Amino acid sequence: MFKDLFHKKKYATVPSVPAPVQERPKKDIPEGLMNKCPKCGNIAFSKELEKNLKVCPSCGHHFRLSAMERIGMTLDDGRLLEFDALMESVDPLGFPGYEAKLKGQKDKSGLNDAVVTGEGTIGGVPVIIAVMSFEFFTGSMGSVVGEKITRAIEQADQKNLPLIIFSTSGGARMQESILSLMQMAKTSAALAKFQGNGGLFISVFTDPTTGGVSASFASLGDINLAEPGALIGFAGRIVIEQTIRQKLPDNFQTAEFNLQHGQLDKVVHRKDLKSMLTKLLELHTVREEWSDGE
Repeated sequence: MFKDLFHKKKYATVPSVPAPVQERPKKDIPEGLMNKCPKCGNIAFSKELEKNLKVCPSCGHHFRLSAMERIGMTLDDGRLLEFDALMESVDPLGFPGYEAKLKGQKDKSGLNDAVVTGEGTIGGVPVIIAVMSFEFFTGSMGSVVGEKITRAIEQADQKNLPLIIFSTSGGARMQESILSLMQMAKTSAALAKFQGNGGLFISVFTDPTTGGVSASFASLGDINLAEPGALIGFAGRIVIEQTIRQKLPDNFQTAEFNLQHGQLDKVVHRKDLKSMLTKLLELHTVREEWSDGE
């Protein structure tokens, strides 16, 4: 009986219900309004970044440019007489899914392939120019890229004009296999003929320039320039480290590393690049006039 009086009663525990959290209404931020720097994390308005030539105002990181953005910044008034605008890739080897990927790349980039070529002026000097775009298939070099660049080289040779190529590429396009690799020899042979005839070729490396492009025409300039921090190399860092069984320097394959080891003539900030090209072109033009006078 006494046990029953002092027996502990069991009470059911009721879980506490948290008060409903009132969510703040989310403000819709238009896509593309802001850009985050991949190097320092700084966030900048897209319009302000464009005014700064797409260079991070905090750390100087050079964002990648599309081919049309590059043309607009480089050529006088952004005017280009384009060559071979309708040339586009096909699927010569019947590679699975390649046709669908090509269509997707065209829709995304607004280009028919990974390079735009044509004629324009820089500082008033007529030039033939080729500008690669990483937006189209990571700038990979297939048959069309090699053909358009070769034709641009031949135009420069026929018209006796300086040639400028802005390179950015992930390498050869595997979906075209040997047809892609053949473009390395084709472009290099065209350049050898052009330079043998006294033509001036200025090569500008932008981020990234790798694989078959870096191992062919991009490295054959009479003058080789690069933007700060640009990745330049043939094989990937991991592949090289595993092959030689050594740890590579932190700045390995950067433009600055290549300059230090004699692979480049100068690393040029984007804001100074057009004036640098203008000076080089003017010097070349003056030399031609001198030689003609003699």
